[in-house]
Amino acid sequence: MSWASTPAVAARMQTQARRDTQPEMRLRRILYARRLRYRLHFPVPGTVRRQIDIAFPGCRLAVFVDGCFWHGCPEHRAPSHTHSSYWTEKIAANRARDKDTDTRLTAAGWTVLRIWEHEDALTAADRIETIVRETRRTPGTMGL
Repeated sequence: MSWASTPAVAARMQTQARRDTQPEMRLRRILYARRLRYRLHFPVPGTVRRQIDIAFPGCRLAVFVDGCFWHGCPEHRAPSHTHSSYWTEKIAANRARDKDTDTRLTAAGWTVLRIWEHEDALTAADRIETIVRETRRTPGTMGL
């Protein structure tokens, strides 16, 4: 049995953007306008296929912009009525992978910020800018 309820649903899900999503692009535009320079889709140290959405390698800040559905937002994710056991397991696996990624990055000395897609991009940018600017001022850090 397929994970999708219909071929149309399967086609739609397979074409979902995995990078450069609208919430990510909104945030990136604000960060760029504030003259904060970053790297995109930066590899997570010690992994082969995982990437940081927006990385500030100089101050070791990793920013992930998580979709509410795919990452199990406690506010907005509604349980699926079709193939619910598949989706419950899928979202749980995504969350476990996110936690493992956070653990790996933290162990490597990175600060991890996870931004939900529904969060205000200006507020998220403020949080990021504060961390970046504070890190630049801290003696003994690499800066940007």
